[in-house]
Amino acid sequence: MLLADCEQVARIRVRGWQTAYRGLVPQSYLDAMDTAEETGRRRALFARAPEGTVNLVAEDGDGQVVGWAVHGPYREGELRTADAELYALYVDPGRAGAGVGRALLGEAVRRCGEAGHTRMLLWVLRGNTRARRFYERSGFGPDGTEEPFEVEGVAVPEVRYARHLTG
Repeated sequence: MLLADCEQVARIRVRGWQTAYRGLVPQSYLDAMDTAEETGRRRALFARAPEGTVNLVAEDGDGQVVGWAVHGPYREGELRTADAELYALYVDPGRAGAGVGRALLGEAVRRCGEAGHTRMLLWVLRGNTRARRFYERSGFGPDGTEEPFEVEGVAVPEVRYARHLTG
């Protein structure tokens, strides 16, 4: 990923939230999401990404970004651990089911294994059954850890998934 990709990544992330989280988080929150604001946030995060953070994009044949994933060391509060974490994975909703997410996840898993991580973790909304099935088909499974998450006063708990990696 390049800094120049941040606008397309922001568009994908906003549309991804508005599609995947409909009915899970308040609609008013989804409706208020703004691509321009998200672009600024993506640029800032990209520019000051902690060591070990890797942003990946998937492009179509015309060079348009159609998916984005970011991974790095697992965050236990402010502490980075020896485990890897998939921080985010979003695909343009119009490309869902076309293998873009599978390719991005496969590349992230490969890179984390090659970097010496023995386990990769991720968080997914408990009610996001489509994403949970996707991760389960990719060898991830819930490890029993849950975390509260709240959007505009509405509880949307997250479930942690794990997968063992080989180098």
